[in-house]
Amino acid sequence: MKLFTSKQIRELDTYTIEHEPIRSIDLMERAAKVMLQAVTDLWSNTNPIVVFAGPGNNGGDALALARMLIEKRYDVRVYLFNIKRALSEDCALNRDRLKAMKDVKFMEVIEEFNPPVLERGTLVIDGLFGAGMNRPLAGGFAALVKLINQSSARVLSIDMPSGLMAEDNSSNVRANIVKADVTLTIHQPKLSFFFPEYQQYIGVVKVLDIGLSAEGMNKITPQYTTLEEFDIKQILRPRDPFAHKGSMGNALIVAGSYGMAGAAVLAAKACLRAGTGKLTVRSPRRNNDILQTAVPEAVLSLDPNDMHLTEPVDASGFNAIGIGPGLGTQEQTAIAMVSQIRRTQVPCVIDADALNILSTHKAWLVQIPQRMILTPHPKEFDRLNDVSSKESYERLNNARILASRLHAYIILKGHHSMLCTPEGEVIINTTGNAGMATAGSGDVLTGIITALLSRGYNQQEACMIGMYLHGLAGDLAAEDKGMESLIASDIIEYLPKAFKKISGR
Repeated sequence: MKLFTSKQIRELDTYTIEHEPIRSIDLMERAAKVMLQAVTDLWSNTNPIVVFAGPGNNGGDALALARMLIEKRYDVRVYLFNIKRALSEDCALNRDRLKAMKDVKFMEVIEEFNPPVLERGTLVIDGLFGAGMNRPLAGGFAALVKLINQSSARVLSIDMPSGLMAEDNSSNVRANIVKADVTLTIHQPKLSFFFPEYQQYIGVVKVLDIGLSAEGMNKITPQYTTLEEFDIKQILRPRDPFAHKGSMGNALIVAGSYGMAGAAVLAAKACLRAGTGKLTVRSPRRNNDILQTAVPEAVLSLDPNDMHLTEPVDASGFNAIGIGPGLGTQEQTAIAMVSQIRRTQVPCVIDADALNILSTHKAWLVQIPQRMILTPHPKEFDRLNDVSSKESYERLNNARILASRLHAYIILKGHHSMLCTPEGEVIINTTGNAGMATAGSGDVLTGIITALLSRGYNQQEACMIGMYLHGLAGDLAAEDKGMESLIASDIIEYLPKAFKKISGR
């Protein structure tokens, strides 16, 4: 699904108004009716409601919604903040419509504001500012946000919690952002909703379709897209009924050191479960018994060293390589690892300690072949990029730039893993859960993507399918086992169910 920026959403609004055609005030009325249904589904008219409306179109939405709630016999008090005596045209029109009602509890705040008591059982509708925000709230609005957040009232935000910016919050003041229990966002989630540091503000997100122009959407080229089940079904290929192990790919996993054989086991098992025809695991000699016992389906290629890898392996004949889980960062291993990557002529996934080695040997980073796949978690990426990012948007932007510079694919791992392509696009995964925040989860992802590459999927396809199936397997495992007890092996165990859910086979 296309994920538009706040600027592009405004363009889409304008296109809808011009081409439907529909007046902007009528489009606002349509949005308010959809919001009304959402509010009445969640709260009965026994709950008193306090509406805080700002001077722009977000405030206009809030005023229209307040009017409709009053018509439904809800007890509503409305505060419109018009400090600068400058309302948007549609906000002013909705103010006049509201004031024309009988016995309406309405106050237009111009100079003084006597805040209401926000008690338990009260619903606050936050319609102060929406996706158009581009600077932190300050002064009286910041004080109002603190009042809302410190109250025991439930909070519903229209489009976005006031104070939260749609994309870049690097200059924001988090104390001045409304903490919503429910966010009714228009048309689609906003980019900042996918970042972990803002989950505490958005609450439960409900996406409302207000019928924006499909033609207009097709005309806008997004930098960001979300990955949905439909997308995976389009690229996941049916297995050839006459397939044999030689036609299903030959993968190489380079992983493990003494004490870290488990990383190699997890990557190898995931690779096999993701459908590679043949798998070879390169690991130190002391890991032989563990791997032979834990992964009997794999062929072993043992390094002569007992403790860690010291020599690259001949990679001819393999269709894909995954390298890094549990390798360690000894200098001998580092030299062997970069030699392995440099000589590879097939798609390659670089993860874990392979990334840590590149972080301490920055000159090697620019020497890796193009179209490699790098799968760092946030701290690994910061080390790789030599910049400590305070905000997820900043990190994502840096990853997008690095992916373009290296002509590589970078998956920033997280609850919503994000794939940055060499072309500068960002694809956001929508599967996965907090139970997957467990050791070895990333090793499993490496194995899955390596298998898909070996089977003939290109790098972008393998990353998309790999991210989605990895998260989906975690979701299916959490349904049965709960998030608290989820371990990486559970993700592998539920991969077959994930494949079956997508393919129907």
